[in-house]
Amino acid sequence: MPAETTAVESRGLEPVPDGERRGRVRELVPTWVAANISVLLLTMGAGLVIFNKLNIWQVLVVAIAAPVVSYGMVGLISIAGKRGGSPGMALSRAVFGQRGNLFPGALIWVARWGWETINAVSGAYAVLTVLDLVFGIKKNTALIVVTLLFFVGCTFLVSGLGINALRVCSKWSTYLFGAFSVLVLGYLIVETDWSAVFGKPAGSTAMMIAGIGTIAAGGISWVPSGPDFTRYLPRTASAKGMVGATIGGAAVVVIPMVLMGAVMAVATPDLATAQDPVSFIGELLPTWIAVPYLLIALVGMLLINSMSMYSAGFTAQTLGIKVPRAAAVSVNAVISLVFGFLLMVVATSFFGSFISFLTLLAVAFSAWIGVFGVDMLRRTSYDSAALLDTTRSSAYWYRGGFAWQAMTSWGLALVVGLLFTKVDWFSGPLATTWIGENGLGWAAGIVTSAVLYAVLPRTAPAERAPAERAPAATEESAQEPATAGAGAGSLSN
Repeated sequence: MPAETTAVESRGLEPVPDGERRGRVRELVPTWVAANISVLLLTMGAGLVIFNKLNIWQVLVVAIAAPVVSYGMVGLISIAGKRGGSPGMALSRAVFGQRGNLFPGALIWVARWGWETINAVSGAYAVLTVLDLVFGIKKNTALIVVTLLFFVGCTFLVSGLGINALRVCSKWSTYLFGAFSVLVLGYLIVETDWSAVFGKPAGSTAMMIAGIGTIAAGGISWVPSGPDFTRYLPRTASAKGMVGATIGGAAVVVIPMVLMGAVMAVATPDLATAQDPVSFIGELLPTWIAVPYLLIALVGMLLINSMSMYSAGFTAQTLGIKVPRAAAVSVNAVISLVFGFLLMVVATSFFGSFISFLTLLAVAFSAWIGVFGVDMLRRTSYDSAALLDTTRSSAYWYRGGFAWQAMTSWGLALVVGLLFTKVDWFSGPLATTWIGENGLGWAAGIVTSAVLYAVLPRTAPAERAPAERAPAATEESAQEPATAGAGAGSLSN
């Protein structure tokens, strides 16, 4: 039975055969809507007003530019998914080499721990707020542990089921969240002191640019995962349509949520500095709106984490963790539980920790984006057998398992990005320059890696004899015995 049509997706890293590619481009819209259903966007919108000192018109510019920039990159990199039929970090082996890919793969995997922790904490706070509003139950350490277990357990279930479960949940959460967001927006229009909102003076251009980077960081973190959600699209799927659907799906949530957060900041100026990034909703909205809105947002945050863990399972497999994708997800689930507890009980500033993490996350991913993006522009196909073959016989073994051009470009870009970056607990030596002051360390990383990789001489994949092209003894074949044979050999070099 095709891997995609079963209740639990069994396909791992192996490319999806053409006969199983029944996805549609329009399905990307609810996918990326679901990836942004988070009340954290409200908090970030408030931060643009409180910390960046922007007025409502500048916030609007930031809210539009951020998803166009970040999800534009997600959409472009997603094109590799329909070309190769494999997850993003598996396709990355063709760029960095079988051993070289372990380095960016490990960094991206670790970075996902933080992203999943942030979302687990937000989800747990949503549950705690609903319990307080409906039953008057106040949070305590034991209840924090229970809500974290509940949220992460649900996340593990959905992400373990795979692509079909994610598609169904994304579709219905999109409808529900959209309907209640309109309701919240209507309430704010009636109750807000609009003279105070429009009377706020403009902030600096530097803070506006930095704001775009902050909001865009969340989208940038999805770039390596883009191919994971397009691998079931047919090769004939429109590339322009894929990019448009990705940007559109994200923008339809990001723009109104960021604007609503900015408007809410007028009534609740301490919103962006609160330890609890969710309970303010219960203070600003009547219970009959706040409770269902939080429950729907809870589903959204669960989906965000499920999507992240879904991709993290593939990344873990590329690192040589020899378990099926669904089992690989459990590693991230345990980590998000531990880190989530520490953030909820020990950390003193949620927003400060969140923004610092987003900034470093964008830098960590940017070096990979530049290299992979340039490579994708140069190629039209991937060797499916070579992707799965982690031995010296792989066409993507290059020299000692490393593609030195990609590794050099990635490593130097990572250093450059950090030189221009400043967060609460780290400041690069160039953070006071124009690039650093405008929060563009991530952009410096992308440009550096892209330019270096474009100018360095290319190394062609090794030629193999026809008898060597069967991926019979690969690591992934052992991991997914039920489906490895179906995917191998479905693409030509």
